[in-house]
Amino acid sequence: MRLLRLAKIVSVGLRFGLDRMILDADSSGRLARVWHAVFFWRSFSEPRGVRLRRALESLGPIFVKFGQMLSTRRDLLPPDLADELALLQDRVPPFPTEQALALLQNFYGKPVDAVFNNFERTPVASASVAQVHFAELPDGTEVAVKVLRPGIERVIEHDLALLEVAAAVLEKIWPEGRRLKPREVVAEFSKYLHDELDLMREASNCSQLRRNFTDSPLLIVPEVYWDWCGSKVMVMERMYGVPISQTAVLRAQGTDLAALSRAGVEIFFTQVFRDGFFHADMHPGNIFVHGDGRYIALDFGIMGTLNEVDKNYLAQNFLAFFKRDYKRVAMAHIEAGWVPPHTRVDEFEAAIRTVCEPIFDRPLKEISFGKTLLRLFQTARRFEMEVQPQLVLLQKTLLNIEGLGRQLDPDLDLWKTAKPFLERWMDERMGWRALVRSVREEAPNWAGTLPQLPRLTHQALIEATRHRAEQKDRMAELATLQRRQGWLLLLVGLLAASVLALEVHRLMG
Repeated sequence: MRLLRLAKIVSVGLRFGLDRMILDADSSGRLARVWHAVFFWRSFSEPRGVRLRRALESLGPIFVKFGQMLSTRRDLLPPDLADELALLQDRVPPFPTEQALALLQNFYGKPVDAVFNNFERTPVASASVAQVHFAELPDGTEVAVKVLRPGIERVIEHDLALLEVAAAVLEKIWPEGRRLKPREVVAEFSKYLHDELDLMREASNCSQLRRNFTDSPLLIVPEVYWDWCGSKVMVMERMYGVPISQTAVLRAQGTDLAALSRAGVEIFFTQVFRDGFFHADMHPGNIFVHGDGRYIALDFGIMGTLNEVDKNYLAQNFLAFFKRDYKRVAMAHIEAGWVPPHTRVDEFEAAIRTVCEPIFDRPLKEISFGKTLLRLFQTARRFEMEVQPQLVLLQKTLLNIEGLGRQLDPDLDLWKTAKPFLERWMDERMGWRALVRSVREEAPNWAGTLPQLPRLTHQALIEATRHRAEQKDRMAELATLQRRQGWLLLLVGLLAASVLALEVHRLMG
């Protein structure tokens, strides 16, 4: 089975000239010369990006998802490849309804019609990992039932194993292998794919995002019905809305597209900086617009998280960049631990200035936040910046939000919309309000700790005294050992001198 799959991968790779793409990175090498001589008769009229996209489509949904993930790694891929891979669509024919019904009956322990009212046999959406059916709960609540594709785990394990082998080989024979780190990329893909296989995890992501935006005037997140959920089944509230890509329909129903585009930016920055938890798969297929103008989010398989350090330094990066304070940008990268501490600030600052200064030749509303972040990451990679998966997801999501926003309103000034939010957030984090909030949040912990403070202080002093005594004893032992070593060295030296003197006396006698 795996050998046949490997044979197909090799065949598809040769048919679309992927081998040539790899070897052309070192066309002067011996292997490249021999390979081109053997396959001298092949020629390709299509650009390499198109050939790579078509090859991945030929290999099936798992490779399509891999290509989609690769398209987000613009810090690694050339623009022509990343742009073409971004066109990949995770669309596969639905699996037979009988299989979905069998899986649901096995999970619930009774026929589907005994669990749901009016379970629709025709799926409304289908992708590589799961498909969705509409249904009703016994109380009449309309729901969407997401069912994992049968046997998908086995397919994924086989294809991931082959991808890991291919990545290991590429890293050894490909001149670009060390820089692009294919094994690292495959490991990252494996993590995301396994996360998507657990629908309970997706349900918890949905529930968290819904809690974060309770009563929000900007975003609606469906409710999860936990009693009907499992690792292979997710049941959530059915949502009604217009796909955000249908701008003509939105305009006809009176939706303010300019306000909608600004709301999208605010939703993104709220998720990132207020919550540190953001929807990382915000392509048009996952976003609808409610009749009242609010966004509707769907599909919660991929979420990003940021800790307080990341949020703080990311905000500093954005604000410093638009003030052209490149030294502050460089320092923020170092202080956050994104680049090694030994990085020379002046060299890093100069590199950032060289890359970013030309961007300001254009009006601010024409500057792409996502591409700016990408350029910063590309520059930082030259200074040994380790891959930060959470920042890669952030940059990908920002590009999606930016693209959607300008599709709705070509005049969207993303910086004008985001700057007040970032400045307000930084003020709340750094100002006196932040200190008051921190004291208020930590007060319960202090209330429990303060009564114990005298005892804890006494224990600490006893421990310190004991450690000092132990350290003094160890120092005394070390001094004794050093004295013994000194005497030993002296004796060895005297012995060596005596032997040498005797040998000289023997030779002269």
